[in-house]
Amino acid sequence: MSEPLYAPRPAHVRLEGGRPAAVNGRRVEFVREEWLVEDRWWSTGPLRRHYLELVIEGGRCIVVYRDLAGGGWSEQR
Repeated sequence: MSEPLYAPRPAHVRLEGGRPAAVNGRRVEFVREEWLVEDRWWSTGPLRRHYLELVIEGGRCIVVYRDLAGGGWSEQR
């Protein structure tokens, strides 16, 4: 069985002033969009994530999120 498309991978996010400045060593040019996902709040495993769509050096867009329940950053694409 193959890995799902855009499966999240752990990411190292460097913050400056509370905002992402670099992801996995790649400089962030700007934040395009951000949103909060809160799901499964009724279950024993709720999901709370702060997503950011970032433009990194070279113009490529990536999506990262911070797990607000368990901590840590992941890159989704």
